[in-house]
Amino acid sequence: MEPRTVGFVGLGNMGGRMARRLVDAGMTVVGHDPVAGRAEAAGAEPAADPAEVAGRAQVVLLSLPDSHVVEPVVRALLPAAKPGATVVDLSTASPASTTALHAEAGRVGVHYLDAGISGGAAAADKGTLTIMVGGDPGALADIGWVLEPIAAQVHHMGASGAGHTAKLLNNFLNAVSLAASAEVMVAGRRAGLDLAQLLEVINHSSGVNFATLNRFPRIVTGDYLEGGLTSRLMTKDVALYLDLLGRLGVPSLNAAGPLASFGLAENLGYGDQISNRVVDAIGDISGGVRVHGDNITSNISNNSNAEG
Repeated sequence: MEPRTVGFVGLGNMGGRMARRLVDAGMTVVGHDPVAGRAEAAGAEPAADPAEVAGRAQVVLLSLPDSHVVEPVVRALLPAAKPGATVVDLSTASPASTTALHAEAGRVGVHYLDAGISGGAAAADKGTLTIMVGGDPGALADIGWVLEPIAAQVHHMGASGAGHTAKLLNNFLNAVSLAASAEVMVAGRRAGLDLAQLLEVINHSSGVNFATLNRFPRIVTGDYLEGGLTSRLMTKDVALYLDLLGRLGVPSLNAAGPLASFGLAENLGYGDQISNRVVDAIGDISGGVRVHGDNITSNISNNSNAEG
């Protein structure tokens, strides 16, 4: 049986990992990325531009930074797309932009699915991503074979834009929990607490969250889990969440914290590093605290000695 062909535009941190999963599953992947060599590194056949990708594959996946990048890519590939083709946007993008692109694609007979992904680099490597999809359920059913090697769960959320909406809501909670947990870890360190023990307490108490369960047990040993979402992209995602809430007429009372935290990380030079480094940014303005290693003296101890 001849291998099925899938197109892929955007072969960076997440796209490259997903493309590799498809190649390892026996598919031919035709890929394009503006960075030379990324297609080959993912095992894909390189294409010169998005139009060439669309001309060679019935299903085209996108993994791009935001709607400002997605829009020109989609408008470049639609004229070359095969009749009845399906474009699957795995990016974190504006739902308003997504629904406009869905309409444009429909006018030329192309299916357009918005498919937010969650799970990070580790899940992309293992093929255990969660995917939340908006658009025609029949089109989604037809491309199940493409998503199977990369996802453990696929949820059809509703009409066009619903997948990207669900993604933004999830990412906001991720941003809140990571920023708040980072602040708590720095405070715990300054208070002289054993952070491994503090995490054990939190993870069996009401403060438990994804960051305390899956991130900080590694971070407090010095492993920042490099390779995931950067602080710059986290800030972008929170901004997209705020735009979404504005369109929905819902006030946001909780976005200031993560915006301040990840904005701080950007301003202190951590913008292009994994968002887990936000704990270092908060530590920097807390007297140079690091939550791993043995060289930080408790603030309480210092104050006690000064007063004694």
